[in-house]
Parts: sequence; structure tokens; C-alpha cells
Amino acid sequence: SGTIRVFGVPSTHAEARSRIAWLPERFSPPYYLTGRDYLRYHASLRGAAHDEAAALERLRDLDFDPEALDRPARTFSKGMLQKLGLAACLLARRPLTVLDEPMSGLDPLARLRVRAALGRLRTDGGALLFSSHALEDVAALCDRLAVIHGGRVAFAGTPAQLCARSGTTVLEQAFLECI
Repeated sequence: SGTIRVFGVPSTHAEARSRIAWLPERFSPPYYLTGRDYLRYHASLRGAAHDEAAALERLRDLDFDPEALDRPARTFSKGMLQKLGLAACLLARRPLTVLDEPMSGLDPLARLRVRAALGRLRTDGGALLFSSHALEDVAALCDRLAVIHGGRVAFAGTPAQLCARSGTTVLEQAFLECI
């Protein structure tokens, strides 16, 4: 229960949502669009022109083969769809990026590349909020975390604080002890 405010604006106001780039866990672009068409469509939804050079750079950062952009999204693997959705979020350049299970469907190389790209959000002045069961990614990316168990916040603080509370340096072990 409660309320959500985004940069001081109630989340029910369109103004609040306009400052967020969002990717759901089960990202599914319109099946008939090509990857390139989807990126153009996503840019138009946010009132921006599609920047092909920036799109190709983001896709390369995420280990997405740019030659696949001309194929329909319905032919993409789960990992390719995830990278396409992540690229669209990064291209949006919003002050807050919200991702649900961003590493879903990604192979180890892609996970490293995505982690690096998400880490650059911080250096570019953006904020990242994501949910994940992959605690290795949480440890690598998060300044702060919240452990939610049974519908309640069981812990909120830094990864180091959670580990210290449990007397361990392993985040997975500290998480298990917390829940």
C-alpha cells in the first residue's frame, strides 16, 4: 500500500511517467515490426526522431547483431528481444530507467555488456531501478537495494549493509538469511 511519487510528481500524472524509460520482464514488441521499425516506433512514441547511428551504437554495446534489425521481431530469440527492449530504453535517455528482470534470456557475454551499459546510466546522471532474482547483477549495479519478502520490505540499505548484517560477504547468502 502507499503512494508513488516520481521526482516529486504523483505517479498517476502523465508528467511523472514521461520521465521514465520502462522495460517489462516479458517484453514483446508488435510481432510484425522489424527491429529497426520498432526502434523508430519507440522514438516516435516519445516525440523524438529516430537516431540510427545512436541506435546502432547502443545495439553494439548490448551485443546485438545490427544485421538482424531488418528481420521481424517475431523471429528474434528471447535474448534478442531483451536487447532490443533495453536498447530502446537506453535510447530514450530518461532520468529514470525502470527494468523488470533486465537480464532475462541473456547469455553470459550479453549480461556483461548489459551490466556495463546500465552502469553507464550512473555516469551519465541517470537513475536505475530494477527488480531481479540475479543477485550477482544486484551486487554489481546497485548502490542500494530492498529485499521484499511476503509482500513486505524485509531490508532496505546497501548491499554491504545486508552482508554485514548477516556476517558474510556473499550477497546470496545474506539474502537467504534475510528472508
